[in-house]
Amino acid sequence: MKIKFALIAAAAALVAATPAAANEGRAEVRGGIAWADGNEEAVAGIAVGYDFDAGSQAFFGLEGSADKVLVDGADVAWGLTARAGAKLGTGKLFATAGYTFDEFEDMPHLGAGYEHTIGRNTYVKIEYRHMFSDFADPNTVVAGLGVRF
Repeated sequence: MKIKFALIAAAAALVAATPAAANEGRAEVRGGIAWADGNEEAVAGIAVGYDFDAGSQAFFGLEGSADKVLVDGADVAWGLTARAGAKLGTGKLFATAGYTFDEFEDMPHLGAGYEHTIGRNTYVKIEYRHMFSDFADPNTVVAGLGVRF
């Protein structure tokens, strides 16, 4: 368990120590649905991340997240995710890869999403994520509202 928190803390320190250019930090709240083996449940969470410019049309970033399936007894799932994608006008289309940590199992995950600017420093986002579990492969779709800084 200490290794999980050390990885998340190291990623957060890297993000905080990175000098700003056209790069940007972000924080968001999100909610949606999680499903596996025919069961569906609501999910809510938060995420913080940092995106780095990779030219005028591309970017890559890191994100730390905490998500909870909204049922009694469910633990918070912590995530550490990398993302990369294309800048499309006022939006970003991206693919993700990372790791999800919870009390029962650590799982790699893959996903994709789209983020669209709605104000000077705000955005909306939709993201799909598939986790590769030894028991049941959970999926999530979340919509988020965030702020860039």
